Amino acid sequence: MSYAPSTAAGKQTAQQLADISRTLYERGWMPGTSGNISLRLPDDPGRALITASGRDKGELTARDVVEVDASTGRTSLPGQDRPSAETSVHAAVYRVTGACAVIHVHSPYATVVAHRAAAPDAVSSVRVDRFELLKGLGLKDPTSTNLPVFPNWPQVDRIADDIAAHLAADREGPPGLLLADHGITVWGDSLGQAKNRLECLEALCRLLVLSHAELHVSRAAQAPDHRTAP
Repeated sequence: MSYAPSTAAGKQTAQQLADISRTLYERGWMPGTSGNISLRLPDDPGRALITASGRDKGELTARDVVEVDASTGRTSLPGQDRPSAETSVHAAVYRVTGACAVIHVHSPYATVVAHRAAAPDAVSSVRVDRFELLKGLGLKDPTSTNLPVFPNWPQVDRIADDIAAHLAADREGPPGLLLADHGITVWGDSLGQAKNRLECLEALCRLLVLSHAELHVSRAAQAPDHRTAP
């Protein structure tokens, strides 16, 4: 069942998601039904709207979203469409960072860097130094950062647990992360800020790829298995 926001704030939030989805689709960053975007409801920040699963992002409408609990990712209204398969990742970011918007896309250069820097069973990171665009990320030190790259486990909840643990341990890290062979996720205090940070990180990844320099990759210990025993 399609979601129909009942308040003016909800309708505006849903339309924002539809508008930015089309913009990112037209850039080639959300091909087909890939990618997902969410935004907290301004009149109830404990809830968020997220793009529904399996929707063509170039044709997304304000009714193609699902209302969820921002901290858990669980749907907050009965009978809605299925939310994005990566809703738990958005919830992990909201829960740890307090962000208001999260964007996940398959932008080409970030995906290439994620592919090259990934470790099969551990969190790794890519060092980014000196580029002026680092100033667009709101970092405490705008001259360098370590962009984390997470294993793309088949169990999305396991990815979300890895991300939550990493973000809790590194409060001054960049407002974005890479998923191995998968893409990039960013966040911000608004949808506009998250989009700007996405553009900066994709451009930085493009510079890394075009420079033909060897990526400075660090690898942590094997990522913990957060799955519960059967």
